[in-house]
Amino acid sequence: MTTNTLIIGAGPAGLAMAGQLAHRKLPFTVLEASDYIGFSWRNHYDRLHLHTVKEHSALPHLPYPANHPTYVSRLQFIEYLEQYAAHFGIKPIFNQKVTHITRNPVDGTWQVQTETDTFTASRVVVATGYNRAAHVPELPGQRNFRGIIWHSHEYRNGAPFRNENVLVVGMGNTGAELALDLLENGAKPFISVRGPVNIIHRDLFGYPAQKMAIMMKKFPGWFTDFMARLMREISIGDLSAYGLGKPAHSPTQDLRRGKPPVIDVGTLDQIKAGTITVLPGIERISRDSRLTKTVTFTDGRELPFDAIILATGYLPALTTVIGTELADNVLNERGYPKNLWFDDRSLRGLYFLGFSTPITGVIYHLNIDSEKIAKHIFENNFITA
Repeated sequence: MTTNTLIIGAGPAGLAMAGQLAHRKLPFTVLEASDYIGFSWRNHYDRLHLHTVKEHSALPHLPYPANHPTYVSRLQFIEYLEQYAAHFGIKPIFNQKVTHITRNPVDGTWQVQTETDTFTASRVVVATGYNRAAHVPELPGQRNFRGIIWHSHEYRNGAPFRNENVLVVGMGNTGAELALDLLENGAKPFISVRGPVNIIHRDLFGYPAQKMAIMMKKFPGWFTDFMARLMREISIGDLSAYGLGKPAHSPTQDLRRGKPPVIDVGTLDQIKAGTITVLPGIERISRDSRLTKTVTFTDGRELPFDAIILATGYLPALTTVIGTELADNVLNERGYPKNLWFDDRSLRGLYFLGFSTPITGVIYHLNIDSEKIAKHIFENNFITA
């Protein structure tokens, strides 16, 4: 099949790109590896809400319904994605898992191979998402553990863990919220944290943190870092007494280093209240057959657990989509695209969208980047070898 612009992925990034092109009446085709639009969102944990306000979390050219809350729920977001696709006439070709992408040096077109078909396009937008594959490290002595070990992508809610000791490994946004969800469902949550954590309240003094971050974008980086550190000191303070330490960098500096701050929705209050316990890193899971559910931590404490939830994040896993040869040219050392597009003649017509996690909000940034790509496509709406 031959098409003008091929978009890989029918999640928020792919739909944003398709919406931008549809708005400009430019032709496109969307490929989706699964059976559904917004597949990963359909499989997130139940209590998930956007951490960003609805007016800055809509996709291009279609706001949320007026009756939606400030922070949209997971199910509302899925419904919105479906409405967005219908509004712009976006009809993905489903069950098309891309295995590699190559460029024809003769005519400059791109050949996209899926498990079942081959597609040829003038240009390709890779929009498979920064959280495409679960990062599942093996804990020291993990095979000795006789309880449940899940990655966070397998977690739906805390109901199965009522009255159980559950260890959440990692305190990013997911780990912090899962610990809160476990508590609300009657479990006894613990969080293992290897180092200091930068935390931001979702609302600062009644004002959404995202809006403040958008406002701060107007200022130089050094001033933004200073203000982010100051606001952390005022609103969060030193959390060393609770096992969370005091970060050496501001939230904005950590974000540039690839470590997004935790947007707190209530976990911190429960940690301070003692209902969620913070523990240091894991040294090992006991090899003693009588203590197969006991975890030893780096401070020497040994505690029993019924389950372990790995909130250890995700990887873009782009090499499995674009192939090793192409990956070597376009990905950085962390496996993320270096740019939205490339001026190199051999890479012309290849775009990447949705692989950044700015403090202003992922979806907010999708609007900005998808518009940049759409304009570039519009201005270069021809095949060049």
